[in-house]
Amino acid sequence: MKKVIVPFLCLLLWSVNASAQAPFYQGKTITVIVGTPPGNLYDLWARLIAAHMGKYIPGNPEFIVQNMPGAGHVVAVNHLYSVAKPDGLTIIGSVIPSLYLNQLIGRSEIQFDWAKFSWIGSPARGDSQMYMRADTPYKTIEDVRTAKEPPKCGATGLTGPDSYLPKLLQDVVGAKFTIVTGYPGGTDIDLAVERGEVHCRAFTIEAFFGREPYHTWRKKGFVRNLFQTGEKRDARLPDTPTVAELMDQYKTPETGRRLSKVLLAAGDMGRPMFGPPALPADRLKILREAFAKTMNDPKFQDEVKKRDYEFDPVNGEGLAALAKEVTSQPPEVIDRLKKVLGN
Repeated sequence: MKKVIVPFLCLLLWSVNASAQAPFYQGKTITVIVGTPPGNLYDLWARLIAAHMGKYIPGNPEFIVQNMPGAGHVVAVNHLYSVAKPDGLTIIGSVIPSLYLNQLIGRSEIQFDWAKFSWIGSPARGDSQMYMRADTPYKTIEDVRTAKEPPKCGATGLTGPDSYLPKLLQDVVGAKFTIVTGYPGGTDIDLAVERGEVHCRAFTIEAFFGREPYHTWRKKGFVRNLFQTGEKRDARLPDTPTVAELMDQYKTPETGRRLSKVLLAAGDMGRPMFGPPALPADRLKILREAFAKTMNDPKFQDEVKKRDYEFDPVNGEGLAALAKEVTSQPPEVIDRLKKVLGN
């Protein structure tokens, strides 16, 4: 009898021990939520990272991407904050980093606290630009300032760059735009521009130089660029003035410059990946390390280069610090934001 029991007990103990030592992510699937329809650059970035990141997580989990568009990424981020379990199996893959503006001005649809998310990393920082159909009379910002009828700019929500950048230009230099909101994603705005429903769109320089239809548009001279963010002009937009240059030209007062700093800080967060609040520290550490290793993966970097994407990674700790900084604003700045953003 002992000859039967002893091996059985040894096998049982080995099985229990092996189970206890198995990586948490072994045999599991990580869902990566994207706040836009498929094909948007936020979606493409998330899918690219998801295709490489699993091999750097102990247990090699599968990754699936779930598109959850709506309200300029707000639907996806609300879901992550209020519905998703903080177990490390559901994360945001790439999102508009300016969503903290909704929180600062107290919009009722916001169900999240930006600083409480579990920040994983971002593959790039992102300055922005505005394109304008070239066949419109709006050749420069001065033309917009003096126009009898403001140009129409498409936007997905109220606090994405497609919305807040035109509003910022109106506040700091007096360039008036009519903002048409409610488009599901950036590609929908581009189609509206082609149809002539709207004239302009503000979004990242990376996207403008990263994919179609912009390659074809630039070749055909279909659009021109009116302004760009960033401390200096992007080498690809040498003739396009920065917001800072325009503020100097039109002698914007200090209050407007402070507002500009808060609004444009989103560019430093790029295209962040993050999990729900209260993610277990060990799992957040695993995800951050896997993200960092993915950013250093030569095959991943080759793919980024092939796609001509911007590449300037920010780690999770850096994003967490930025999230805390941008959401800690004095009352006077918040009051100005409310006036500009239309709360």
